[in-house]
Amino acid sequence: TADDIYNVNKGCMKDAVLIFGGGCTGEIISQEGLVLTNHHCGYDAIAGLSTVEKNYLMNGFAAANRNEEIPCPGLSVRILNRIEDVTAKVLKATKKSKGEAFEKKMEAFMMKMEKEQKALGFEADIRAFYSGNQYLMMVYQRFSDIRLVATPSESLGKFGGDTDNWMWPRHTCDFSMFRIYTDNNNKPAAYSVNNRPFQPKYHFPINIGGVKEGDFAMTFGYPGRTTRYLTSYGVDLAVNESNPSVVKIRDKRLGIMREEMNKDMATELKYASSYASIANYWKYFIGQTEQLKRLNVVDTKKNQERDFNNWAAENKGFGGLFDKYKTLYDTFKRHNKISIYQREAFNAPALNRLAGAFYSLKALYAAAEPDTAKINEAIKGIKGSRKRMMKAMDLTTDKRLFSAMGLMYYQDIPKEQHPTIFSGDVFKNYGSSDWSKTFDNYTEYVYNNTSLLNDTKFDELMAGLNKENLDKDPAIAYAFNVISNYKTNHEAQAMAFNYDKFDLDKSFQAGLMKKNVGQMMYPDANGTLRLSYGVVKAYQPKDAVAFNYFTTGEGLLEKYKAKDAEFDLPDNVVSLLRNKDYGVYADKNAGTLITCFITNNDITGGNSGSPVINGRGEIIGCAFDGNWEAMSGDVSFDQKYKRTIVADIRYILWVLDKGLGGNRIIEEITLRK
Repeated sequence: TADDIYNVNKGCMKDAVLIFGGGCTGEIISQEGLVLTNHHCGYDAIAGLSTVEKNYLMNGFAAANRNEEIPCPGLSVRILNRIEDVTAKVLKATKKSKGEAFEKKMEAFMMKMEKEQKALGFEADIRAFYSGNQYLMMVYQRFSDIRLVATPSESLGKFGGDTDNWMWPRHTCDFSMFRIYTDNNNKPAAYSVNNRPFQPKYHFPINIGGVKEGDFAMTFGYPGRTTRYLTSYGVDLAVNESNPSVVKIRDKRLGIMREEMNKDMATELKYASSYASIANYWKYFIGQTEQLKRLNVVDTKKNQERDFNNWAAENKGFGGLFDKYKTLYDTFKRHNKISIYQREAFNAPALNRLAGAFYSLKALYAAAEPDTAKINEAIKGIKGSRKRMMKAMDLTTDKRLFSAMGLMYYQDIPKEQHPTIFSGDVFKNYGSSDWSKTFDNYTEYVYNNTSLLNDTKFDELMAGLNKENLDKDPAIAYAFNVISNYKTNHEAQAMAFNYDKFDLDKSFQAGLMKKNVGQMMYPDANGTLRLSYGVVKAYQPKDAVAFNYFTTGEGLLEKYKAKDAEFDLPDNVVSLLRNKDYGVYADKNAGTLITCFITNNDITGGNSGSPVINGRGEIIGCAFDGNWEAMSGDVSFDQKYKRTIVADIRYILWVLDKGLGGNRIIEEITLRK
């Protein structure tokens, strides 16, 4: 029932579905605060806990008792308390303002609401729906004592690697388990050995009876972002410039990182999480571009826009919208590519990110009346950033990224948009006959002479900071020049584009809601709690090709390649598979272990880790991916091809039980057949 899903007066499903970390979903599966999510969602925390000697990421882990559950510094989860419609309050606070004025008034209103909720022990997060035609406030409770309970080896949790990512058939056991701890009053608290397991208002039971084609399936989670009301102009820009630019930059970054990671396990652990994140959306943008073209989404959008224009001709207030969209995108095009390169290429090396942090500090020093408190706070932030950077950075990798990204920025961005340091320092002092050698030589100069990488010199730099000597360091000078060029010549135009597009989108969606009155029209995903219902369902991706709706342990063995970076398996799992030792987790109809299955649910990034639920509210699997043939789904949902890839809950429990020896953990779960 609706009350089973969302109710503020009693425990219900929304109390057991949480935001895990910075952008995944998790679900509570026991009365002792046990959380199930994806392996790739817990990846950063697991990698951070791993060392060469105790490599939980590579070898897997299952706590034998509560005392062995490992605290995860910096990891937190948020559980939704309630949703409140604040549209009227937002309209009153912003008073029909637009652009930057609206943003400032909105920020002030949000700070006010956040302060009110903080006093009550909650966090407030206000999100726009239907492009600003509605505003809802999500009220959360944050828990920060989170401990690792179990994770499969990386070979299982990432089985198939980049090759299988976004693909079906799939055999990945993409799960990890954590536990929420609280104080003795069941309230959020910082880590303490005296904390106890969280007692939730609700937890999901798990059904190990299996699924068959046509079975009801519901996902419940926190999808990050869709742009399904994007116009044909936006799709065209994405297909022909934005996506290819991101793919090209990330392809180079990943190649450098992988080469260095393969040389040394310490480097592997340092970059494992960021590599996985970069790779995921590198392949995503390749697939999205391919499918947007294949499904002729630009033409479909144009037809929808013509239909809207015909309606708008007879409805006052909505005419001429798409002429305004065309002018807006035509103006923005010259600023789009450099905006992407500023974000994706310039910010790739850790040194650039640290050096760039001094830019705002310089502005504080340059104020007519410098604010000492703000300056000291900025300095404190920079020192903290450097400490984290030095721990996470491999010098050789970072130098290679600095050189390669600088060269790519130089080659791909028009010369009239270049920062002056390219012609005034880089090529003037380091030659121009061999571009690659030039940037390599310049990189050596910067890294050998910056004070940011040497503890003693860094302390001296920070002790003697003032507005006159701030940019004498070569790394800071380079960062300042590139950032200043972007801010002076492009940032304002990019911000104006976003402001104007927001206003046009708001009008467009208001028109759509009026045009389609009485019809279901869901808002774009925006990181808030959503559900999607569908069924377990096979599909045919192309002529003469048919995919089954599930994969098996036999298929897992067929893909297995000993010592392979993507398709290796733990020895004990190989033995279990060859002996067909599936225990109670075998499917009674198929007579084998079902590893993954697919549904036609609607998910996107952020849904990773979402519970897949049957008609009785029991978990049957954990969602972890989408399929290649429908990667245009964030822009244009395709009902024929769209599939959600799910790790069967029996596969997860089989690995936990027989692969990791985690039967103790299973005993606290509510199991049903």
